Amino acid sequence: DLLVALDDFRDRKCFLFDMDGLIFDTEQLFMEQLAVAMADRGYHLTREVYIHTLGMGGELLKKYMLEIYGEKYPFAECSQEAQRRVTQIAEDVGLRVKSQIRDALARLACWDKICAVASSTSSEYVRKYLRVVGLEGYFGEIIGGEMVTKTKPEPEIFLLACDRCGVAPEETVVIEDSENGIRAAHAAGTGTICVPDLVQPSPEVCAWIDALVKR
Repeated sequence: DLLVALDDFRDRKCFLFDMDGLIFDTEQLFMEQLAVAMADRGYHLTREVYIHTLGMGGELLKKYMLEIYGEKYPFAECSQEAQRRVTQIAEDVGLRVKSQIRDALARLACWDKICAVASSTSSEYVRKYLRVVGLEGYFGEIIGGEMVTKTKPEPEIFLLACDRCGVAPEETVVIEDSENGIRAAHAAGTGTICVPDLVQPSPEVCAWIDALVKR
C-alpha cells in the first residue's frame, strides 16, 4: 500500500515521483505506440527489449536501441512518432492516473512536503500530461530527461531534483516503478519506494528498495 509506505517516511522533506508507469499508466501505452511506429519502418519491438529500457532516456536509450537494431535504426523518428501518438491519445481521451497517486499527493500536500517529478520524459510532455489530469499544482519542480546529461540509471536527475528543491538526498524519497529508476535513486543516496508496473524488480534491485508496494 503506497499510503502506508509514505507513513514510514513522514520525517523526510521531499518526495520525487517518476511519471511513466508510476503516476500514469503509460508504459504499456508507449510500448504499443512505439511498436506501431517501428513496424511502419520495418522493425520489430519485443517486450523484452522495451522492459530493459524502462526509465532510460537520452543518449543512453539511443545507444541501447542502436546496439539492438543497428546503426541505421531511425531512433529519433520512431521515438518522436510514438510520443506524438501518446500525446494525441492523452489529449483526445486522457490518461489513466495509477491507483493511490491522487491520495498520495493529497496526503503529502497535507503534510506540507515538497513534491517534484523527475522523469526521463521531456519536461514539456510531463507538464502537458499533468495539466490534462489536473495534477500539475502538486509539484513544485518538474525535472525532465532533457535537463540532464546522463539519465537513469545514473543518479544525475535525482541529484538535480534535490538541488532544485533545496534538499539533501538523505532528506528525500524517490518513488519509482522501474529498476533503472531504483538504481539511480540508490546511487543518489535517497530513500526508495518501488511501485512496480510492467515488471517486478530483480533480487539485486530489491536489496536497494526501502519499501516495495504491490498494486
